[in-house]
Amino acid sequence: MGHKVVVFDISVIRALWETRVKKHKAWQKKETERLEKSALEKIKEEWNFVAECRRKGIPQAAYCKNGFVDTSVRLLEKIERNTVARQSSLSKERDKRSSAFVFELSGEQWTELPDSLKEQTHLKEWHISNTLIQIIPTYIELFQAMRILDLPKNQISCLPAEIGRLKNLQELNVSFNCLKSIPPELGDCENLEKLDCSGNLELTELPFELSNLKQVTFVDISANKFASVPICVLRMCNLQWLDLSNNSLNDLPQDIDRLEELQTFLLYKNKLTYLPYALLNLKKLTLLVVSGDHLVELPTALCDSSTPLKFVSLMDNPLDNTRCQDDVEVMESERDRQCFDKEFLKAYIEDVKERESVPSYTTKVSFSLQL
Repeated sequence: MGHKVVVFDISVIRALWETRVKKHKAWQKKETERLEKSALEKIKEEWNFVAECRRKGIPQAAYCKNGFVDTSVRLLEKIERNTVARQSSLSKERDKRSSAFVFELSGEQWTELPDSLKEQTHLKEWHISNTLIQIIPTYIELFQAMRILDLPKNQISCLPAEIGRLKNLQELNVSFNCLKSIPPELGDCENLEKLDCSGNLELTELPFELSNLKQVTFVDISANKFASVPICVLRMCNLQWLDLSNNSLNDLPQDIDRLEELQTFLLYKNKLTYLPYALLNLKKLTLLVVSGDHLVELPTALCDSSTPLKFVSLMDNPLDNTRCQDDVEVMESERDRQCFDKEFLKAYIEDVKERESVPSYTTKVSFSLQL
């Protein structure tokens, strides 16, 4: 028996496949139209965009405006450029910190500065933190090129009067130490721009001589025992940032409007019962943070959405502080709590500042904070 040969007309096969191709293209077109009309695709796009931004460390405020996610390619490119620029700036800062003009020291094994430091008078920056060092030696006056004294979280109990001879000093950070006073000679550092004395817990006043610091733009004296705004601070005509939080303020001076350049004013966790109307005269004030639990009077214009001021009311819930028998442990615990408090508020304030516009119904923000 011979083989059977089946013969098909090629035109029939071609027509069959052309029909199938047309049906498939029509289905694809219909499916594409369905996806375009579906909200799921938009949600998926937004989630992928948000995930990409978070992966690259981009803050939410940069791509989310009033609850809506901007997924435009231009925005992402702009954010990436800004991120690269910031990373480049940080890289340059690290290179600067590693230069031969910078001295760094950290660790509890250090109880005093090394003797060799005395010979390195060419240094422009000291970065000393988390040590048990208690004394800054008087030979610091030899470092005439000094620009930055960054001395946070040590055990420093006093600053030498010789610090006033550092005429080129621009930044002084002695936060979270054991200082009970600031030498009046610091007022001779005429080029000082930034002063941070926060977290010492025992500071009650600043010397009047600091009124000579006309270049200062940043003052942080939070977490101390100030009962009033230091007079010298009111004389700092270029001051832009003032942090007086976590003190014992009962009121603000009526001449607080002398600080015409003030932009950020932090007052939370004090004993204020009212805010003076003089605050309304600070035309450059954009951010005011004040503990709302003791306030009984508030200038209503502070909450006016037509002003550039972003007013934040923090209604705190203070914890019952049980006193330990060991006073040292109490002080250390208090410093840790104050440090955490500052970090939390710093993150929140940065988020508020990143918002380009604030709707009137969120101009005043109230929430409960328990540490």
